[in-house]
Amino acid sequence: MPDRAPQPVERQLPTEEARDLVALVRDIVQREIAPRAAEQEDAGHFPREIFTLLSESGLLGLPYDSDFGGGDQPYEVYLQVLEELAAARLTVGLGVSVHSLACHGLAGYGTKEQQSEHLPAMLGGGLLGAYCLSEPASGSDAASLRTKAVRDGEDWVITGTKAWITHGGVADFYTVLARTGGEGARGITAFLVPGDAAGLSPAAPEKKMGMKGSPTAQLHFDGVRVPDARRIGEEGQGFAIALSALDSGRLGIAACAIGVAQAALDEALDYATGRRQFGRPIADFQGLRFMLADMATQIEAGRALYLAAARLRDAGRPFSRQAAMAKLFCTDAAMKVTTDAVQVLGGYGYTSDFPVERFMREAKVLQIVEGTNQIQRMVIARHLAGPETR
Repeated sequence: MPDRAPQPVERQLPTEEARDLVALVRDIVQREIAPRAAEQEDAGHFPREIFTLLSESGLLGLPYDSDFGGGDQPYEVYLQVLEELAAARLTVGLGVSVHSLACHGLAGYGTKEQQSEHLPAMLGGGLLGAYCLSEPASGSDAASLRTKAVRDGEDWVITGTKAWITHGGVADFYTVLARTGGEGARGITAFLVPGDAAGLSPAAPEKKMGMKGSPTAQLHFDGVRVPDARRIGEEGQGFAIALSALDSGRLGIAACAIGVAQAALDEALDYATGRRQFGRPIADFQGLRFMLADMATQIEAGRALYLAAARLRDAGRPFSRQAAMAKLFCTDAAMKVTTDAVQVLGGYGYTSDFPVERFMREAKVLQIVEGTNQIQRMVIARHLAGPETR
């Protein structure tokens, strides 16, 4: 049986414009991202030049209003673009998802004046964003965050530390959640903080098992002064803004997970149809054939789940439960598929000569970011059975 090249995913896209968009993304992937992905990840290189290219190509603001530089694309299309990017290099796919997350607050809750002033540069002007919710002592319990913003005339002064910030230290702007009032969710407000603000400094990037090209770092706010004109939404509305952003962001993570899983399946298929043992391709053996079939089924099911949630969002219907389900299922599927891909390749799968070991390391983080999968189960259960009794 001859070697097979991975075939592009057959996508159901709603418009000819969307089909052209995916074709553009595939061209950028083949020319600019995939050929250097393994080398740059191994070297820990952050591909800022790729994000600049994506911005110039109109791909950093796809789900946002074209009046402010966005692409006017439904989430159904935007998420499939993320999947294509993540399949080539998760650092890029996840980076685009995080950037979109960072733009969500201003796009959804900012004033028209704020949107006109800031969104064009954020969506299509070459800027790159980051989202600052987690802290060293408040991860899953995000409502307990301690970073403070104190009013001083027409400014706010922010003091505290944020943790696990994707693009920490390289972003041009940060959407920051800080405490402006009492304890709990109602005391939190959102701010748009410039990346070069005085008093803002990043720690050394975390040393991670995967996504080495994507900087993740703590950010220290030492009396960072932000004008009230950069407050997003009302005082005390920040946690609601954060949760709204995370519902959409979880769909981005789900799409990225399916992209990584698809890339792993493609590698496994390519290897299994080309590798011969006992006089025939190993893809002829039932044990491997069933494994490949299970991998493909998990991917198709995950893709259908995140697209169903995206279509609810596009229709203006509630989608929080479905977003949590998609994030949970797709990231668990990615972990299983990438682990099985390593098994298909045997000893070669455990070496860095093939990319499946990188895919497996990258899949793990997707079960953690933007709400661990244990938190997703809590969210789903609350939708089904109501809040926990105490």
